[in-house]
Amino acid sequence: MSADAMSPTRRRGRIGIGSGLLGSPTVRVVGKRLLQAVPVLWGTTFLSFCLLNLLPGDAAQALLGENATEQDVAALRARLHLDQPFFERYLRWLGGVLTGNFDPSLTSGQSIAVEIMPRLLVSAEILVYVIVLSVLLTITVAVLAARRPRGVVDRISIGVSMIGLSAPHFVFALVLIYVFAVFLGVVPALGYVGFADDPVEHFRSLALPVATLVFVMFCGDSRQLRADLVDQLEGEDYIRTARAKGVPPWGVLLKHALRNSVFTLLTVVGGQVGLFIGGTVVLEQIFAIPGMGQGLMQAITFQDIPMVQTMVLIIAAAVVLANLVTDLLYAVLDPRIRHGRPNS
Repeated sequence: MSADAMSPTRRRGRIGIGSGLLGSPTVRVVGKRLLQAVPVLWGTTFLSFCLLNLLPGDAAQALLGENATEQDVAALRARLHLDQPFFERYLRWLGGVLTGNFDPSLTSGQSIAVEIMPRLLVSAEILVYVIVLSVLLTITVAVLAARRPRGVVDRISIGVSMIGLSAPHFVFALVLIYVFAVFLGVVPALGYVGFADDPVEHFRSLALPVATLVFVMFCGDSRQLRADLVDQLEGEDYIRTARAKGVPPWGVLLKHALRNSVFTLLTVVGGQVGLFIGGTVVLEQIFAIPGMGQGLMQAITFQDIPMVQTMVLIIAAAVVLANLVTDLLYAVLDPRIRHGRPNS
C-alpha cells in the first residue's frame, strides 16, 4: 500500500482549493451558519440591554454631574428617551440598527459610527498582529517539540505553557511593563501611536499588549498542536507507511503530520476570538490603547446604552464571523466538506 493511500487525505482530505469550493454544500454551510447567527446576535443584544438596565445610577445624572437640578435631569432623560419603557427603548434601538439609523452617543452626542470606527480599526489591527505572530510561534515550537517528544525543547515548551496557563493575562502584562518599560526602558508602557503617524513608534507602542496576548494564545495553542502531532507520529498507519517508504523524518512531520494538524490549529484559533476580545477589554485599559475594549468600559461607566449596545453587537458579530471563517476554511482544506461527503 502506498504512503499516499494512507496519507492524511484518507481521514481529513487533501489540502487544496478545488473547483467545487463554491458548490452547493459550501453554500448550505454558510447559509446554515448565518441563520444560526440571527438568534445568537438578537439574544446577545437583548441580554446586554437587560443587564445595562439593572446597573445602579442614572445616565442623565452621570452626564450632568451631581450638582444638576432635578428639572435638568428630567429634561435630559426625556431628550435621550431614557424615560421611555424598557421594551420601547429596546425596540427603538433595534429598529435603528436594522435601518442603519443608529442613535447618537449619549456622552459625546456624535454619531456612534464616528465614535466606534477608529476604535474598531485599532482592535482589528491588534487582532491581526496577535493571530499571525501566535500561529507562527505555535507552529514553530510545536513542530520542534513533536520532533523529539520528551526532549529538551519539548520539556521547555510544556513548562512555559504551564506557566502561561496558570496565571491571568493581566499579570503577564504587568510583568512585561515592569521588565521592558520600567527596568529596561526599551518600549513605552502606555499609549498608542498610529502607523501613519510613525511606523516605528506604532510597533513599539503595541509591543507589550501584543506580546501579552501572543504569549497567552501560544501557551494553549502549542499544547494542543504538539499533542496532536505526537499522537499522529506515534499511532497513525500512514505515518508508518511513509517511514517505510524512506520519507525523511522532517518530511514525515511537515508533509504528513503537520498538514493533518492544520484542522486542530484552525479549531483552536477560531475558538479563541472570544478570549482575545475578553483580553483586550482589560489590556486596553492597562496600556491606555483607544480600542473597542477601552471604549466599551468607558461607555459602561457612563451608562451610554446606545454605544454599549452597538459595541456588544459588533463584538458578537466578530465572534460569529470567526466561526464562519473557520467553517469555510474547513471547506477549503477538506474536499469532502465542499462536496458534501460524510467525514468518515
